[in-house]
Amino acid sequence: MLTPYRLHYAPDNASLVIRLALEEMIVPYETVLVDRRSNEQDSAAYRALNPNGLIPVLETPQGPIFETAAILLWLSEHHGQLAPAPGDPARADFLKWLFFASNTLHADLRILFYAEKYIDPSQADTLRTGIRPRLRRHLQLLDTLAKRAPDWFCADQPSVLTYYVACMMRWMALYPAQADRSWYQLADTPCLQTLLAHLETRPATRSAIAAEGLGATPFTSPVHANPPEGSAI
Repeated sequence: MLTPYRLHYAPDNASLVIRLALEEMIVPYETVLVDRRSNEQDSAAYRALNPNGLIPVLETPQGPIFETAAILLWLSEHHGQLAPAPGDPARADFLKWLFFASNTLHADLRILFYAEKYIDPSQADTLRTGIRPRLRRHLQLLDTLAKRAPDWFCADQPSVLTYYVACMMRWMALYPAQADRSWYQLADTPCLQTLLAHLETRPATRSAIAAEGLGATPFTSPVHANPPEGSAI
């Protein structure tokens, strides 16, 4: 690698969170497109990096890392940015919400997006209907957290968690393309809305917009990605 990191990505996938963190940290990195149209994530070469066949993977001098939260946590610790440092009194609070975002919110989003992988396809819409109230509750909890505005989850000071939640809220507004998305209204979470609007003004977000064709307001009024290369689906 010519840079410390190589990000294996697909446009508007979970790799977007990692791109935003790297851009915010102003850390040099290179990218490798994972072509989802040809299921390149299932190739032997990609599964050698991530045996689960999921995007993203970040290649580092310490080896490849997969799982979005694991990459974010490693980057924040390695560079001392975008999260309370180990030993900081705020560290425990930050960690519980980071893992809530990863293990609860993101996991439930996967059920919403890929219901057919969890249940007989004929029951997929029923499963989606059941998961939406959970997602709304998750967002209300995060809105309450944003109202409290700890340093690591506020509009003035982004963290890896801020960008992670912003991307997931983007996806809620857009996917699944053929399913009911009226349950998600950004105005229902005004503190999160403020946080997302501030993120859209940051150079890291503008760089990601250009790289992945995300549109001018990728978090508060998102449109489907029109990437220069690759496909979001």
